[in-house]
Amino acid sequence: MPAYKDKHDGSWESSFYYTDWTGKTKRKHKRGFSTKKEALNFESEYKRVAKANMGMKLVSFVEVYFADKASELKERTMRNKRYMVQTHLIPYLGDKPMNEITPADIIQWQNNIIENNNFSEAYLRMLQNQITGIFNHAQKIYSLQNNPCKKVHKMGRSDDRSISFWTYEEYVQFIETFDKGSMHFVMFEILFWTGIREGELLALTMDDFDLIQNRMKIDKTYFRMHGEDVITTPKTVNSIRTIELPDFIVDEVKSYYKELYKHPGDQRLFPIVAEALQHVMKRHIKKSGVKQIRVHDLRHSHCAYLINHGVQPLIIKERLGHKDIKVTLNTYGHLYPSEQKKIANMLNNLKESEKRNNNE
Repeated sequence: MPAYKDKHDGSWESSFYYTDWTGKTKRKHKRGFSTKKEALNFESEYKRVAKANMGMKLVSFVEVYFADKASELKERTMRNKRYMVQTHLIPYLGDKPMNEITPADIIQWQNNIIENNNFSEAYLRMLQNQITGIFNHAQKIYSLQNNPCKKVHKMGRSDDRSISFWTYEEYVQFIETFDKGSMHFVMFEILFWTGIREGELLALTMDDFDLIQNRMKIDKTYFRMHGEDVITTPKTVNSIRTIELPDFIVDEVKSYYKELYKHPGDQRLFPIVAEALQHVMKRHIKKSGVKQIRVHDLRHSHCAYLINHGVQPLIIKERLGHKDIKVTLNTYGHLYPSEQKKIANMLNNLKESEKRNNNE
């Protein structure tokens, strides 16, 4: 009896057996449908989803995709991906069967996104990555015959070069608006002089500092979810790292901690949320008169400062905890002065030296 009417309230129910993707037979029962057609449609779509049949709608396969990815994606990453998919993909292509979505559909979706939104190149590439990831998964795991994303150009650029950062002079102008030694002063000092992420800063405890060896351990990150504090492992495995600290940062951390009364070494050193830090930064930017940037841009500022002083990309990669040197070069490569002129000058000097040696 796949669909029948409830005698008490007149609503329709769906009850049926189905075969899941592992080949097991199971039973499904659901109440509360307004019509028999709704109940039967539910059964039909549910069976396609259970089998991961590529005739299922995109909106249904998205749930299969996220269920498969649940063990490898962090909760916050999953939430961000779901937001992008639900907001920018499902409204346009959600009702189309997976095996009927064409490259032309993808192009129309791209054009719609670009024309009706003022997104950065980096965000456009993030949206592209979501739809590409979904179809790649369908092709690799569930044997989707034709992957439409492989036949179109990707929108956006992952190496968007419009990053914002402060020069050393701008940072000094900003930090001078704080009381030296205050919590916010120490927080912004750590951000600018180490390049760690905002979540990594907010997860720091005193136990993470080795004040004898002048080192700071990064092995967790903090964020706020559903009104609760969450501390988890960092963004990637490479984000787990030890950062060498200059003497003045060690002295500032020592002085700050000394003022805290019996603060446990395993408790958060800076017990505030990200939004509060952002508000403080905006207020002091206005007070100092420097240009507006985000808290995350202090990470860019640290990197720009290192580049300006000749630090090579591989060292920066290790300090920032990037997954791959390509990430460092794609993000900051354009800040490096061209080495081509140096090579040409070196060759000229070698040539002249050879001429002098031959004439002697």
